[in-house]
Amino acid sequence: MTTRSPTKSRPFTLPRRAALGLMAAATGGLLLVSASATTVRAEMLDVEKPELKFGFIKLTDMAPLAIAYEKGYFLEEGLFVTIEPQANWKVLLDRVISGELDGAHMLAGQPLGATIGFGTQAHVITPFSMDLNGNGITVSNAVWEEMKPNLEMGADGKPVHPIKADALKPVVEKYKAEGKPFSMGMVFPVSTHNYELRYWLAAGGIHPGYYSDTDISGQIKADALLSVTPPPQMPATLEAGTIYGYCVGEPWNQQAVFKGIGVPVITDYEIWKNNPEKVFGITADFAEKYPNTTLAVTKALIRAAMWLDENNNANRAEAVEILARPEYVGADAEVIANSMTGTFEYEKGDKRAVPDFNVFFRYNATYPYYSDAVWYLSQMRRWGQIGDYKDDSWYDETAKKVYRPDIYLKAARLLVEDGKAKASDFPWDTDGYRAPQAEFIDGVVFDGHKPNDYLTRFKIGLKDHQKVVGAEITN
Repeated sequence: MTTRSPTKSRPFTLPRRAALGLMAAATGGLLLVSASATTVRAEMLDVEKPELKFGFIKLTDMAPLAIAYEKGYFLEEGLFVTIEPQANWKVLLDRVISGELDGAHMLAGQPLGATIGFGTQAHVITPFSMDLNGNGITVSNAVWEEMKPNLEMGADGKPVHPIKADALKPVVEKYKAEGKPFSMGMVFPVSTHNYELRYWLAAGGIHPGYYSDTDISGQIKADALLSVTPPPQMPATLEAGTIYGYCVGEPWNQQAVFKGIGVPVITDYEIWKNNPEKVFGITADFAEKYPNTTLAVTKALIRAAMWLDENNNANRAEAVEILARPEYVGADAEVIANSMTGTFEYEKGDKRAVPDFNVFFRYNATYPYYSDAVWYLSQMRRWGQIGDYKDDSWYDETAKKVYRPDIYLKAARLLVEDGKAKASDFPWDTDGYRAPQAEFIDGVVFDGHKPNDYLTRFKIGLKDHQKVVGAEITN
């Protein structure tokens, strides 16, 4: 079934759900949608660009995009959206910057990295944070067996969680003594996965390596060598023995369990409780040129996130079936359900309740906090991706260039006025900074207002005016 845009003549394909009896007509700024016996009237913004193309990587946390499409939320906002999987994070970012994509599911560090000129230089912003948590660290079966003697075991004979990298350190030292590099995979240099893996390793006394202006391998002084592997390729790369472990989003940790090739040892929820994960990224030019379109997109994504978490995750089983389709994540529904429905399997048969493994709306998950941006920037500085000292005001100013809660709150206000959300669902009075957070695996407290003080608290990592020059650290 197809319908025509009110401003264009060529046809657009309706979402799967909309095709089951939905007829849409945009007239006088009002959209009428009929589904079975129900008629929904939604006030539409006068969108400047109704036809949009968005990109994503095949991970479960792209769910808000899939749900906004499948449930007709984009359509109800006057948007005719196509969503396409991308080959990798670099291709995705490049296509957003070039305008081939209007926006995308992005790593939280990508808009920040691009805006400060780490790798690609472009001003990219986010009006919407897509989720909290959702990642894990997996090691090969062989490495797991070597870690086991170093683990604390519970009365039930199972490992006590969280498992710290202290248990991995003797294994890494053994490999180093034998002249074998201990290689691990992460998905992109400015990914949450890179920083979470580095955080976990460093908290256990394993140096994950530095970047410098002349060496972007990230392996200077490293005990464990981290390199980029696209998410869907992680299990196969582990099975081939090219890497001994990896940090990735779902379903690729659970895939290792189902295939019997690896063991997830820790989730990012255990590294940093309710950590921010992906964002929806657009260029600053897009937001300036198409302000109403940007608001309409943000409204649809907020509604999708609400649907994913409402009624204590009652819709997750349906979400799993949607995500399992080849056009989205394309993994077995059983694998996706392992984390999306509130459980997580570590060693085969060791399935534990993790109700907040994937969070899409509660805890203000969709609000783009400045402090979240500051944390990512602090990790870029810690590992040398930001080569020189920056004062605290620089972190604040950079965060405010990229994270745009002003757009988010405008969209939220419109949803409240439309009767599609409650005012109590949103943090209207925040200054954009979370209260200091202490629930990290190493207990170090993060205060987004004081990033330089935060950096001084780590034994491993750059601080103050330190800089990586060649293979040495200078003050």
